[in-house]
Amino acid sequence: MKIIVIGCGKIGLSLVKQLTSEGHIVTVIDKNSNRLKNALSNLDVMSFTGDGTSSTTLREAGIGDADLMVAVMDSDEMNLLCCVIAQKVSKCRTIARVRNPIYNSEIEFLKNELDISMIFNPEMTAAEEIARIFNFPYATKIDVFSNRKVEMIHFKIRLDSKLTKLHLVDIRNKYNANVLVCTVTRGDRTIIPGGDFILEQGDLVGIVGARSEIHKFFKMFGVGTDRVPDAMIVGGGKIGYFLAKRLIESGIKVKIVEADKERCEFLADVLPEADIINGDGTDRNLLMEEGLGNASGFAALTSIDEENILLSLFAIDHVKSKTVTKVNRINYDEVIDRLNLDTIINPNKVSNDLLIQFIRSMDYTKDSDIENYRKIGDDEAEAMEFIVKDGSHVVGIPLMQLKKKKDVLICCITRDKKIIIPGGQDLIKVGDRVVIVHTTSDINNIDDILE
Repeated sequence: MKIIVIGCGKIGLSLVKQLTSEGHIVTVIDKNSNRLKNALSNLDVMSFTGDGTSSTTLREAGIGDADLMVAVMDSDEMNLLCCVIAQKVSKCRTIARVRNPIYNSEIEFLKNELDISMIFNPEMTAAEEIARIFNFPYATKIDVFSNRKVEMIHFKIRLDSKLTKLHLVDIRNKYNANVLVCTVTRGDRTIIPGGDFILEQGDLVGIVGARSEIHKFFKMFGVGTDRVPDAMIVGGGKIGYFLAKRLIESGIKVKIVEADKERCEFLADVLPEADIINGDGTDRNLLMEEGLGNASGFAALTSIDEENILLSLFAIDHVKSKTVTKVNRINYDEVIDRLNLDTIINPNKVSNDLLIQFIRSMDYTKDSDIENYRKIGDDEAEAMEFIVKDGSHVVGIPLMQLKKKKDVLICCITRDKKIIIPGGQDLIKVGDRVVIVHTTSDINNIDDILE
C-alpha cells in the first residue's frame, strides 16, 4: 500500500520502520527538516518538509493515489485537521492520534462526522491493556477475538506451578478442559505445540478459549484468577488517570502517588473515588507508609524509565503484588528481559501494534475475510480471525481431513453464541468466526491455511 505518515516523532518513526519492513511505500511529512534527515537516513522512504495540514503539501506528497494517511503529530487538533483535508483532496482512508481526555466521549462522533477510519489514544490504549492484566493478574498479556467472546491469555510457567510437566494431550483427555494451548515461547523460539508437548518452568504460554473456561482450567491447577482488589499507581499522568478510571469502574480500589500538587488536585477532582497522595513516588518509605506492602497490584508509570524499573524491582522484592512497569525506550529489550519485571508496558509499542494490526487488516481485506490480527511471541507467530464465506474450501470437511500447512493451528470456532475448541471431527461452516495461529507466511485468506 501507499501510506503517508504525518509526524516523525517516536510513534511516527516506529510505524514507518515497521511499514517499510513489510514492503509498503511510505512517505513522511514533518515540519522539522533535521528531524526527518536524522530519523530517516537509513530508511527507504520519501520525505517532505512541510505542514501536513496544507493541501499543497499533501498533493506534493502524493495524497491523490495514497491508500492511507496517518497523522501522529503532537497536536490533536492538527491531526484531525489533516484527516479532514486529506478527505477533501483524495479518497484515502485516514487515522488520527488524539490524546486529550476531553475528546474521549467524542471519538465515535468525530469518526463518523469526519469520516476518519480510526482514532487512537496511546495512553488510553496502554491503560486498557494494564487494566486487563489487573483483572487477571496471572497473565502477562491478553488478546481478544470474536467480539470479545474469546480470549487468548499469555502467561509464564512459574517456579512452583502445577502446570510444569503438563502433557498438552491431557488438557482434554484427562482434565476435560475446553481450552487450547496455541503457542509456547521457550527461550528465543516461539512454537505451535502438538499434543505430545510438555510444559516446562519458564515457558511463556498462550492459551485460548472463553474466559470462563480459561478460569476453570487455571483453578484446576491452583492458579488464582480473581482480579486484584486494590492497586497502587505511582505517576498520575495520562496513563495513570486512564488506568485509575478503568480500575475504579471494575470495582478495584485505587491509590495514586503523584509529585505534582496541581496534578493531584486535578486527579482528586476527576477521580473522587481514588485516594490521591501528593508525594515523591520514588521515596520507598512513603510507599511503604501508604500501604505498598499490602497492595495487590502495583503500576510504575512515571515519565522516567529508570525510576519505573527500580520502583518495580523494589515492589517485587517487598510484596507479592502483580507489578506492571511502563518503559518508553525499547533499546535495551534484552537487558530488561533479564530483570524479571513481570509485565512490561511500552505505550508506543502498544499503539504501534494497534496501528499495524489495523493496517494489515485493511491490506488483507482487499482480498480476504480477515477480521482481527495479532502478533505473538516477539512477533514470531501470528493470530488471525476470519469470517468464513460461502465457497471456502475449508467448509464442511472434518478438520482431521483438512490438508493444512505445517505450523498452522485452528484454535477456536465461534458459531452464533457457541465457542468451540475444535477436535478432529469438528467442521467449519459458512458464517463461522475462525481463529488460527501460524508461524508460516502468505496467509491472507482462510483458504491459505491449506497446502
